[in-house]
Amino acid sequence: MKFIQELREGERISQIYLCKTKTTATTKMGKNYYSLLLQDKTGTLDGKIWDLNGGIEHFEAMDYIQVDGDVTSFSGALQLNIRRVRRAREGEYDAKNYFPVSSKDIDQMYKALVGFIDHIKDEKMRQLVASFFIEDKVFIKRFKEHSAAKSVHHGFIGGLLEHTLAVTKLCYFYCQQYPILNKDLLLAAAMFHDIGKLEELSDFPENDYTDDGQLLGHIVIGCEMVGEKIRTIPGFSKQVASELKHCILAHHGEYEYGSPKKPALIEALALNFADNTDAKLQLMQEALAAGTGNEWLGFNRLLDTNIRKTI
Repeated sequence: MKFIQELREGERISQIYLCKTKTTATTKMGKNYYSLLLQDKTGTLDGKIWDLNGGIEHFEAMDYIQVDGDVTSFSGALQLNIRRVRRAREGEYDAKNYFPVSSKDIDQMYKALVGFIDHIKDEKMRQLVASFFIEDKVFIKRFKEHSAAKSVHHGFIGGLLEHTLAVTKLCYFYCQQYPILNKDLLLAAAMFHDIGKLEELSDFPENDYTDDGQLLGHIVIGCEMVGEKIRTIPGFSKQVASELKHCILAHHGEYEYGSPKKPALIEALALNFADNTDAKLQLMQEALAAGTGNEWLGFNRLLDTNIRKTI
């Protein structure tokens, strides 16, 4: 199998990929075409079917499809111009090859994440974190396998874990650099900040927004999950509970980015910085990996700038 990450401009290929999305669009000349998002475990590829006549059999989004086409480049990213397509048949593909997975060892990452619980000194806070990350086997399994996003950053199996670990590491560093920070609060907030994504996004292969994801969003869902668990721990400080929930609610930093609250605590501000740092650097990393050569890769709307690799 030729994986998406191995494709190069100018190649003519005949491969099976997962059709993640399929939309019908219209050219300026009024001609219909299909725009596809193709996926395997190494990433995604934009696909276009300009001619909907000969050689184009019926298929839908989330089908495995056999595509014949030419690899081109558009705005600094690879694109597949598809000439023929059909649904793949059972036995022609191995589903494990089509879901993007973290390049890092998932079990090792999880071991490193739960290791931060030892740095939480407050007994009630440590009990709260452990109730999710050590005691809840269903939660642990889902957390290890979940993505952190549909497509923006860490949109792969293990992505939620990889992102959470990176944010927690950054917050631990902040605590060493700035002793004013409440380490117990910040580390717990870092580990909890995105747990709502377990309900915001469906599992693979869909990895798409659920009804609660659309109506509530992961910030509110995560705050509710933590609040519900706190109510089962006798003697948990009401003030600490409010401070922890505030950090979760404010971790996107601005109302325009989906935060119900702006950071009012220094720990909430630190969490916002750590979350934004990892998200933006991962976004840049994924954009650069999708480009070719050392040329300018074009305007990236999520980063709001034209980007290129370092020479």
